[in-house]
Amino acid sequence: MPDQLPYQPPPEDVLEIGAPEQFAALAHPLRQRLLFALGHRPATTSQLAAQLDAKKGNVAHHLKVLREAGLIHIAETRQVRGGTEQYYQRTARHMIVARPQAAGTAAMLTAVAQELDRSPVDPHLTLRHLRLGPAQAKELGETLTRLVDEAEEDPEGQPLHGVLVALYQQASPTGTTSTTGTGDIASDITRTTGPA
Repeated sequence: MPDQLPYQPPPEDVLEIGAPEQFAALAHPLRQRLLFALGHRPATTSQLAAQLDAKKGNVAHHLKVLREAGLIHIAETRQVRGGTEQYYQRTARHMIVARPQAAGTAAMLTAVAQELDRSPVDPHLTLRHLRLGPAQAKELGETLTRLVDEAEEDPEGQPLHGVLVALYQQASPTGTTSTTGTGDIASDITRTTGPA
């Protein structure tokens, strides 16, 4: 992207999502992808449209929704050819949704699927179902979070990689009270042709 601003961290480290307008803003895949894109550096509407292969007017609309919800802000403005160019940035490095809503989760997973489809290299994607007690599930969740949080980033110029970590308890089939069954037959799915 031309005329990039140097990296500058968002003003907040953590933002807890809880307001209705924030949930509404997160319920669209393009807005999720805009948040992904603004996770490392500020960018203009034109830069984001080019990066996400989206129409500039569409991007501008969704940026407005994100800004009104308090999820992004204008980090800097510059005068260019008689106009003002605005650089948008996330308001927080981490956004925590304590009580996820179905629409936001569906939009995020759709956004991730779109990112996977546009990846220039084959992604590594694994879905696995494990039988875990509450203590084991908690420990696994904390370990996965720590692993991602502690991953060292290479210097500028290296490709960005997305990491999605999800740990959830599967719902029991309706009318079933047994904890055993035959649901483990196809529980592991891995899609990758690149390095693990």
